Amino acid sequence: MNETPENRIKRLQMRSMRRGIKEMDIILSAYAERTLAGMSVQELDLYDALLHENDQDLYQWVTGQVPAPEPFENLIQDISQTFQK
Repeated sequence: MNETPENRIKRLQMRSMRRGIKEMDIILSAYAERTLAGMSVQELDLYDALLHENDQDLYQWVTGQVPAPEPFENLIQDISQTFQK
């Protein structure tokens, strides 16, 4: 994909706001607004992959109801801390 960094961040922000459940819209859009611009390419890749996950699973991971899968552990922890601030 030949996407500029600015367009990628805008796309990820939009996908963060337009989820399936309102709770994840709120959590992920706040996280995206605060952090995406400062992420490395690898971090953006991981966040992009996370956005392909099911909202119900994401919500359980972020709220600590269910442990996040290994590739997403640190990212989910960061999202959870941002959400709690």
